[in-house]
Amino acid sequence: MLAGKFYVTFSNTTMSRIGKNPVIIPAGVTVTVDSTNNVTVKGPKGSLHRTVDPDINLKIEGGELLVSRPTDQKRHRSMHGLYRQLVNNMVVGVTQGYEKKMELIGVGYKAEAKGQNLELSLGYSHTLVVVFPPEVKIATENIKGQPPTIIIQAIDKEVIGHFAAKIRSLRPPEPYKGKGIRFKGEVVRRKAGKSASKGK
Repeated sequence: MLAGKFYVTFSNTTMSRIGKNPVIIPAGVTVTVDSTNNVTVKGPKGSLHRTVDPDINLKIEGGELLVSRPTDQKRHRSMHGLYRQLVNNMVVGVTQGYEKKMELIGVGYKAEAKGQNLELSLGYSHTLVVVFPPEVKIATENIKGQPPTIIIQAIDKEVIGHFAAKIRSLRPPEPYKGKGIRFKGEVVRRKAGKSASKGK
């Protein structure tokens, strides 16, 4: 498991409620479902594919994708909302895309994008290089007076989350001075430094 990767747990009731909401298919987007529940979503920014559990029923009707479950078993309730949300993320991805910004907090910390390589100076004795796949776009901003910023873009929400977590794990924010790599806007809980003990 990558350090810095977070998981949010939802109750089955919440996921079931999410599952009842239809996935709106906007203009310019096509969604197809084959006989083995392979879902393909194509839009202005590209296409995404996912296989949905065969127990979950997918039906396209009137510009919407309807997701339903066969029973109220715990497993089916959980999958109902999960797959509805995953397909919705695909629709958002091919229309709007996803973006994450990360800041480098630390003296001498630097980031430079070279093609699909991201070179990082994070206070170690050597430069770190992260290689990104073609489906992920990276850029860096180095504005005077502001922390160096890494910009990650992709149409797949899971892919962008994976690589953002990978970068963060290279130098997670430490709790005393806040040095490290953090998501832009992330609040790092700080600890008070230990004061020197007084001599007797």
